[in-house]
Amino acid sequence: MNIGLSLKLKLKVTSDQAERLKTLMMIYRNACNEVSHYYFDHHFRLNQVQLHDRLYNKLRRDYALKSQAAQSVLLTVLARYRSVRTQLSHERVQNGWKLNTNGNPLLDTKGHPIPVFTCKTLDHLWKPIQFARPQADLVFNRDYSFLSDGTLSLNTMGKRIKVSYSTKGFKQYLNQDWKLGTAKLVQRRGKFFLHIGATKEVPDFETQNVKHVAGLDRGLRFLVTGYDEKGKTLFINGKEIMHTRSKYKKLRGQLQAKGTYSAKRRLRKIGQREKRWMADINHQISKALVAHYGANTLFTLEDLTGVRFATEKVSKDRRYEQVSWAFYQLEQFLTYKARLNQSEVIKVDAHYTSQRCPKCGKINKDHRRHETHEYVCENCGTRSNDDRIGAMNIQLLGTQYVSGVAAPHFEKD
Repeated sequence: MNIGLSLKLKLKVTSDQAERLKTLMMIYRNACNEVSHYYFDHHFRLNQVQLHDRLYNKLRRDYALKSQAAQSVLLTVLARYRSVRTQLSHERVQNGWKLNTNGNPLLDTKGHPIPVFTCKTLDHLWKPIQFARPQADLVFNRDYSFLSDGTLSLNTMGKRIKVSYSTKGFKQYLNQDWKLGTAKLVQRRGKFFLHIGATKEVPDFETQNVKHVAGLDRGLRFLVTGYDEKGKTLFINGKEIMHTRSKYKKLRGQLQAKGTYSAKRRLRKIGQREKRWMADINHQISKALVAHYGANTLFTLEDLTGVRFATEKVSKDRRYEQVSWAFYQLEQFLTYKARLNQSEVIKVDAHYTSQRCPKCGKINKDHRRHETHEYVCENCGTRSNDDRIGAMNIQLLGTQYVSGVAAPHFEKD
């Protein structure tokens, strides 16, 4: 299988080099907007070859783009529309009613007409996709390359430039084991960064090589509760994290109350800062889990699609902290870190994992006591932390997967 990462290199540029990069990014952005308008006006029916035949020479002439840059503009626009098309396909709109053989609407058990839904398409866009932020996509060994003297060679609108860069946290990926792809040149807070896509082929995970099966229950009081085949439990407390999120929320409320331009500008900065902080926490947690359980581990997670962490009645002023942690991001980080360590992550059915007694198998939602965070089985007397119970059940499903069960799950009698 292939593992994909995004390497973020910080560029160290002179004032002249900074102006050259700004010019490239602004022209590239403007060219993308023109292609986006053309693609929109032609009802999204043109493929890459057709766009090339119609717009390539115009991009070279009107924007003075080099050959590879003109090609990259077309690919950037098409990739953005593909991404939007995928996002829209997850949204549905009503498209009439179910009809019987007589052409009359079918009714449900309550006597209401049964609607018919269809997925959204690009035709639902009212206007072309707009590229607001200056950017540029650079192709490896054409628009950017690493030189033997430890510098980076970058293409601009004119001649190429040589810049120094910082590889903090990413140096181990800049070797022959990793295949580098197209990079995106961006500017944030006055500094330039090159985001490089890198892939590496690793052996497929084989269940016969599994040494450890860890069940991971994700929540809010404990961000992660782990349970392994040796009966050991790992708790990653979320109390301090929830406290920090409350501080961010309070600060946002104060700035929103002011409503000034400077307050709104600071609000945007705080939002980005909180996202970076959350990503850093998720990186730390995923790294700690991989280090704790070691190689050849099967990490078993619940499939949390559509699940919101609001099992208790939460007051409105605390709702934000309770339901908006980036658990999917944590799952992504754990997946690629596990694969780099000869391990794997699977997702299992979440039904009844918090209601089932791992000792006797009895399923009863009343056995979980939310107010004391306990699980007490009235059938066999098992008593434990409710998050630990969930991790134990998830670990059991992971063990069943290793034994050959394709889709392990629990069923209520």
